[in-house]
Amino acid sequence: MKSLIARIALMAACTLALPAAAQTEYRFSPVNQANIATAASYWNPIVAYVSEKAGVKLTLKLGRTSADTTAYVLAQEVDFAFTNHLFSPEREQLGWKVFGRRNTPALHGVIVVPADSPITDLAQLEGKEVGFPGPEAFIAYKTTYAQLLQRKVQVRSVFGGNMDGAFAQLFSGKVAAVGANSQLAEGYTKREGKAFRTLWTSEPYHDLALMVAPKVPERDAQAVARAFVGMASDPQGREILASVNKLIGLPADAVFIASDGREYAPYRRFYLSAPAALR
Repeated sequence: MKSLIARIALMAACTLALPAAAQTEYRFSPVNQANIATAASYWNPIVAYVSEKAGVKLTLKLGRTSADTTAYVLAQEVDFAFTNHLFSPEREQLGWKVFGRRNTPALHGVIVVPADSPITDLAQLEGKEVGFPGPEAFIAYKTTYAQLLQRKVQVRSVFGGNMDGAFAQLFSGKVAAVGANSQLAEGYTKREGKAFRTLWTSEPYHDLALMVAPKVPERDAQAVARAFVGMASDPQGREILASVNKLIGLPADAVFIASDGREYAPYRRFYLSAPAALR
């Protein structure tokens, strides 16, 4: 009996001496549509909430430009993303799945100039510099630049890194017009008091998608999805969203809702007929 007790005590001592198993940590990368400080202020409280509620550790991996998230995805450096850069036929083969989106109104690609600009028609942009956030920006660049190509309006593209950067170039006079996301243009007007004139508007598209990589275990993917969607029905979650939504000019009641990805069919249709340079 003493020998058995001794063995049990030894096993317990060994167990206590072992380090606790490290919790799996996943990296979440949202497309940076604003300046990096504003984007971090929006996402950090959300990521902290989702980590706590899901019991799954998420860390924010925020890029400086709107294309950085795509680079992280292609390099397999992140596990969750908030993006609309993965709906081309080639990138859909990567196996990322949509599990949610924001319940905001439809977005449009828009080509805008300052409200007091003498430019009133796309043809007047011939030969001028036009700003865009970056070459990966689906709404702000691909839809708008495709329209310029279709109309045979030759412009010189200038990339601002993100939408705020492109708007800054517009109002500093560096570029004559900007290809923009309608939601972000409205938010910029609310935050900065700058008014736009819209020269062209695309068909509607849903907001960016919450997506998960195929390497994430289903249990953890489902826990994260439930936490994002659950913010809408949890007083703490709603309070966080109402607070951070103000930072980027979203309605206070903008929340995350579940999605199976079917709403993103317009993105897929775009690639069927898009100019080769934009696919």
